[in-house]
Amino acid sequence: PSAGEICAFKIHGQELPFEAVVLNKTSGEGRLRAKSPIDCELQKEYTFIIQAYDCGAGPRETAWKKSHKAVVHIQVKDVNEFAPAFKEPAYKAVVTEGKIYDSILQVEAVDEDCSPQYSQICNYEIVTTDVPFAIDRNGNIRNTEKLSYDKQHQYEILVTAYDCGQKPAAQDTLVQVDVKPVCKPGWQDWTKRIEYQPGSGSVPLFPSIHLETCDGAVSSIQITTELQTNYIGKGCDRETYSEKSLQKLCGASSGIIDLLPSPSAASNWTAGLLVDSSEMIFKFDGRQGAKVPDGIVPKNLTDQFTITMWMKHGPSPGVRAEKETILCNSDKTEMNRHHYALYVHNCRLVFLLRKDFDQADTFRPAEFHWKLDQICDKEWHYYVINVEFPVVTLYMDGATYEPYLVTNDWPIHPSHIAMQLTVGACWQGGEVTKPRFAQFFHGSLASLTIRPGKMESQKVISCLQACKEGLDINSLESLGQGIKYHFNPSQSVLVMEGDDIGNINRALQKVSYINSRQFPTAGVRRLKVSSKVQCFGEDVCISIPDMDAYVMVLQAMEPQITLHGTDRLWRPAAQFQSARGVTLFPDIKIVSTFAKAEAPGDLKPTAPKSAVLEEMLHNLDFCDILVLGGDLDPRQECLELNHSELHQRHLDATNSTAGYSIYGVGSMSRYEQVLRHIRYRNWRPASLESRRFRIKCSELNGRYTSNEFNLEVSLLHEVRVSDNEHVNHLIVQPPFLQSVHHPEAQTSVQRSSVVPSIATVVVIISVCMLVFVVAMGVHRVRVAHQHFTQETEAAKEVEMDWDDSALTITVNPMEKHEAPGHREDETEEEVEEDISSSSSDSDASDEEEVEGGVGRGRQGQSGARQAQLEWDDSTLPY
Repeated sequence: PSAGEICAFKIHGQELPFEAVVLNKTSGEGRLRAKSPIDCELQKEYTFIIQAYDCGAGPRETAWKKSHKAVVHIQVKDVNEFAPAFKEPAYKAVVTEGKIYDSILQVEAVDEDCSPQYSQICNYEIVTTDVPFAIDRNGNIRNTEKLSYDKQHQYEILVTAYDCGQKPAAQDTLVQVDVKPVCKPGWQDWTKRIEYQPGSGSVPLFPSIHLETCDGAVSSIQITTELQTNYIGKGCDRETYSEKSLQKLCGASSGIIDLLPSPSAASNWTAGLLVDSSEMIFKFDGRQGAKVPDGIVPKNLTDQFTITMWMKHGPSPGVRAEKETILCNSDKTEMNRHHYALYVHNCRLVFLLRKDFDQADTFRPAEFHWKLDQICDKEWHYYVINVEFPVVTLYMDGATYEPYLVTNDWPIHPSHIAMQLTVGACWQGGEVTKPRFAQFFHGSLASLTIRPGKMESQKVISCLQACKEGLDINSLESLGQGIKYHFNPSQSVLVMEGDDIGNINRALQKVSYINSRQFPTAGVRRLKVSSKVQCFGEDVCISIPDMDAYVMVLQAMEPQITLHGTDRLWRPAAQFQSARGVTLFPDIKIVSTFAKAEAPGDLKPTAPKSAVLEEMLHNLDFCDILVLGGDLDPRQECLELNHSELHQRHLDATNSTAGYSIYGVGSMSRYEQVLRHIRYRNWRPASLESRRFRIKCSELNGRYTSNEFNLEVSLLHEVRVSDNEHVNHLIVQPPFLQSVHHPEAQTSVQRSSVVPSIATVVVIISVCMLVFVVAMGVHRVRVAHQHFTQETEAAKEVEMDWDDSALTITVNPMEKHEAPGHREDETEEEVEEDISSSSSDSDASDEEEVEGGVGRGRQGQSGARQAQLEWDDSTLPY
């Protein structure tokens, strides 16, 4: 009865995720369904065979009747479950600046969905804004504008992708684009600013520099390194000592006359000129001239002499150039003859020398002309004119130049007209209604000197114009094979040449800057490096741009020069009148210090740094001893110094009634030794109350100056007081006791010298018993003695050096029996201290003054008498 019904559907295939179930046996309707989840990404479609079975054969399945085989084809519909993912987590590309690329690089994303709709990437997009890049549908990235390496070295952009279902990528990808500069031949890896600390020696300028040739076939290269210092001082960093000091340092001949000295009381003819005080440079604006006083330069120069000067001069102003006088010796009145002159005319340097008439009345060389570009280039140059008549030679910056034109003239006929030597203009004394200056100079002059009777050597000339700064090469031995180099005389220009790029790089890395001054001029020094390249067999060779840099010379530690010593002296009349006189500064000390900042250490970082004074050694170039309160009277007083003291220390000095000037470049110890030998003599000391002197020292022509050290010298008067009564002590004390420090050994020696012998004491007692009549003296001395007894132990701790010039001591032998607190076995030291105490009271008006002499040391108060007290016992009468 059930043979007409459908009992089952059977699917033929292994592990198929489907099953067929009967819904209606009678109608044969069934349903095909999945018995497990279907994943399109695992299998997109299925094909299998299905058969139907009836129910007529009974329960045994083998007896069922089955239908024909039907083929079932199933396609799995996709769901957009997966987001696009990039194949690479990051992309990187390098582009050259200045180019537009169709495609810099391509990014690619994939989608794991199985359907074409959801598995395909339909679009890419740049997420980062404001970048000069774009991307197309295929992931190709291009730049929208030309890139510049100088503007930006690297770009980082984020890119996302979308599938065709518009599902974005779960993770953006990073694209890094490096911009490579267009290969430009030139120097690489150098810094524009190079700092130079004074005292550093030789410092490399370009320690890591190398040349980029962009694979050019270079056969040789020439490098010129130039240190430009024409705006520093007189063309570069030179010593700023006075001209006389420089001449002596360079070994120049003596007898040099400075025609442009620093304005002072002795040389005041330059006082009205415009001065650049830092370098003693005189500026002439075409309206000023200076008259050199008579007697400074000999009237008639010999056949041999030398003129030296520093000059900075530009083209002459005005359409019609006139003569610009540097130095001129002309008639003072009546006539207008120029005897000798040095002037500039149309950028030519002209030296005029008109010899006086003697026996031969013939033509002689009179004008010597030099035509040099440097005369009008507005730069500093050093000129030396060596005259060995009739030959005249010009040295300009150490190089020799012969005159291109020599003009002859008649000699000047003799006359009795006085001559006027001028600087910066020429004196026109005749042919005008009123004598005046004419032919003014426009420019700057410095160190204008004349040396009659002697010519300077090439070595001295080179030394005088030498720079203290310049280029240098570290380790010449390691420059490498095939490197040629050349310095100019001032070492401001270095030329190197070679054919190997590696050797050239190493050679330029060794080029250094050096400044040998202890206190160099701070500021910028410009550097320029230019290169010339030759290539193998090419008409057009690579061009290397010039390199501009600068050296920054930092400020040197500024020294604080300090003078100290005894500032009050009393001496007896005999010393002032003696042949040796009075030594003014026996213990003068010159110390130079600079402030060095020191970190606070364990203090808080915000705490201010403390300054520590450190001592430094350097030279001085002059010390002036000035007389205060009126000049010296040469009829009765003078300052003296043995010339041997100066010469053996290579110093010079000038002496006048206004003071004593010691000059020359020398160490501070040399100046100390000389100053300690300065003596003051006075033949009539009775009229002398006191004399005051002042010392002031300088380094680098006044750039650094010391404090003003004042000394007062007074006459020591002997005072005697008479008393017929009993007397304990009387000691005449100087009006003031100056405190100075001395070692203990010296103190003990001087103390022992003060103690008088027994015979001397007896003599003094005999005299004093006859002359002392004032009872008040007894009382005052007793008060002082009692006060001293209470402070004996404290007073012993104070070292005392006494200045006891003409000291008169009177001792009462009965004092030991009368004075309380004294023992019979009193030591010599106690006696001496007793004398000191009494002397402190002899000139006092009350007990407070006594405490001022002794008690201050006990109390530890600061004051002039806290240290030892010095006595000069050279004329001590016993």
